[in-house]
Amino acid sequence: MRAFGKSQGVKRREDVRFLTGEGRYVSDLLPEGALHAVFLRAPVAHGVITALDVEDARTMPGVVAVLTAYDLKAAGITASMWGAPARDQRGRSGISPHRPILADGIMRFAGEAVALVVAETRAEALDAAEAITLDFDDAPAHVALDTGGPAVHPEAEDNLAYDWLLGDEDAVTAAFERAAHVTRLSVRQNRVMVASMEPRAAIASWDGQRLHLTFNGQGVWIPKREVARILNLPPEAVHVTIPDVGGGFGMKSFVYPEHLAVAQAARVIGRPVAWASDRAEAMLTDTGARDLTSVAELAFDADHRILGYRVRTKSNLGAYNSQFGQNIQSELFSKVLTGVYDIPCALLHVQGIYTHTTPVDAYRGAGRPEAITLLERTMDMAARELGLSPFELRARNFIPPARFPYTTPSHVTYDVGDFARVQDRAQALADVDGFAARKAESAARGLLRGLGYAYYIESILGDDTEGATVEFTETGVNLYVGTQSNGQGHETVYAQYLADLTGIPFDEITVVQGDSDRIAQGGGTGGSRSVTVQTFATHQTAEKMVTAFVAFLETEIEAAPFTFEDGIFSAPGSNRRLTLREAADLARSRGRADLLRHENRAKLPGRSFPNGAHLCEVEIDPETGALTLDRYFATDDLGTLMHPQLAEGQVHGGVAQGFGQAVIEEARYDDDGQLLSGSFMDYAMPRASDLPVIHFASVPTPSRNNPVGMKGCGEAGTVGAIAAVTNAALDALWDRGVRHIDMPLTPQRIWTWLSEAGA
Repeated sequence: MRAFGKSQGVKRREDVRFLTGEGRYVSDLLPEGALHAVFLRAPVAHGVITALDVEDARTMPGVVAVLTAYDLKAAGITASMWGAPARDQRGRSGISPHRPILADGIMRFAGEAVALVVAETRAEALDAAEAITLDFDDAPAHVALDTGGPAVHPEAEDNLAYDWLLGDEDAVTAAFERAAHVTRLSVRQNRVMVASMEPRAAIASWDGQRLHLTFNGQGVWIPKREVARILNLPPEAVHVTIPDVGGGFGMKSFVYPEHLAVAQAARVIGRPVAWASDRAEAMLTDTGARDLTSVAELAFDADHRILGYRVRTKSNLGAYNSQFGQNIQSELFSKVLTGVYDIPCALLHVQGIYTHTTPVDAYRGAGRPEAITLLERTMDMAARELGLSPFELRARNFIPPARFPYTTPSHVTYDVGDFARVQDRAQALADVDGFAARKAESAARGLLRGLGYAYYIESILGDDTEGATVEFTETGVNLYVGTQSNGQGHETVYAQYLADLTGIPFDEITVVQGDSDRIAQGGGTGGSRSVTVQTFATHQTAEKMVTAFVAFLETEIEAAPFTFEDGIFSAPGSNRRLTLREAADLARSRGRADLLRHENRAKLPGRSFPNGAHLCEVEIDPETGALTLDRYFATDDLGTLMHPQLAEGQVHGGVAQGFGQAVIEEARYDDDGQLLSGSFMDYAMPRASDLPVIHFASVPTPSRNNPVGMKGCGEAGTVGAIAAVTNAALDALWDRGVRHIDMPLTPQRIWTWLSEAGA
């Protein structure tokens, strides 16, 4: 049996369904008689509730129920929503303050859910929400990315959620003391919104025995666990399903208060209850991302080799611990702290801070774009200070191929890599030698041209164990998977891989996902884990399945040894040749139901580490400050590509989101914690016209940690793009005297930097 697929693109089987309007999203699945839910939300970032009168709302036309924190507590629902704490160098885990489903006495961010109204129609629910009397005493808001200020939670002294430290402080201090040169740089990562095409939504129903929750997420098993725990239900009484999902990007990985409130409402009322966020509500309440400031220091010896690396970060968590919020800028940041460089020692010190803003959690890359942007911007600055080209400085410090497997100062082991080869290919593809001529041509038109470069590495995250089940039906084959597509093309890739492994026709394979009743366990989608871990599980299941059929055929046909090659079972001395489908049909005819379903769970031998060199060029109009991304080249080592076209599409999407953060996106709050960028009139999103053709090249060094040699690709584009674009902008502005920039690179900010440098 082949160990991996043919690495050939086939048309995405999902596309016809999506492009013809046949996709089925949460809002397409409203049951007959479903009620509609609307939330009353906190109008201020910090307020003490003095009165919450819902009686008038309960008597409004069409209103079926109104729930508050009081009603939830009366029903025995008092558990806090879950958020995983980070390590804390003060001798404990990070602070874990109580997070209620509905605000209980105190409102801690503008948009926090205070009450839930359920009515026959959405319009009636909206009218009733306006009839609720909410009185409160204003309290001062803490929005600064620093300790101190008005308390968000009394148990978090100075609003410090965690104080996290990783590394050998003595070794790093010694490295800096003997350094011939030190580069220091402060980098601000602006807060961004995910703004998925399909906003969050949920439908819950209760039949008197079981709760069924349908929502648009990235996995059903953590929601199943958390709904059961918080609503005091046995796990077998909770059924969670996910239909088609219009974008997730990490933001839809979590259990939100709305899911739990809607589920409890359905249980109280006994009828289906549906909720769908509108865009304004989404921008106010979806978890934000990034929002940190880091100071990096690189110590070099006289030969320009790195001796040590030191980072200090302050990270905004928002008002509560979101599910993984404390670990994004600590544990996940540390996974790629030292990038692709042979750095002997490093120190990472992170402080997580509560503020009266929407909670912050994962977004495409989740800590790795932040780490790589900081390191790659600092490397670029060091190259300028040392008088080297950005390529030469990196080449001097790359981990050489002979050093793999390589364990970093963060105790992460990279399996394989050939970074110099990828860099050389990137320079050639991007025609770096021709940059001077292009810069002169731009100057002739009055424009400033800059070349930006970043070499990223990405760490595949999430559960390293996954299951796969292959089931033969009378009409086809079902492949049950533990991941969850939210636009990536899993239905195509997984079916293609199983077809390549087994010879089962691609069109006969149906991929089944997102149903906690049909799939008992799974890791969901996140951290670029899906294709790598799921195909490994599928490979192991297929091997187990073939072994079982070989034993069956040798007994049934009395020939041996049976082998399986190119999708065919055969044995010497027998003219019988059977496909897997034919072998399954024979087993069915013999009453061997055990051979019609094969399942296995598999653990990856190790993580994989996508990496690559991203080069781009920007033009800046000094009269207006407007920046144009003119050229972009992504030269990536994503290992073996299962479906090259889909991999390239993932890189394109990641680059677009990285460009958005670098240049135009920013979620901003005023000093009172009110969101200033609450619509697409105030929050800019990248458009097709903002982006050039994104050139993609694969320069693979197959991973040693899975039989396919894959490395994952879902977040790679974003990890590389942010630093590449910002480095290009600074390069364009450097000759005009600009020495420091921060995202987003809006025209107003660029014009201001140029004006200040000129003055």
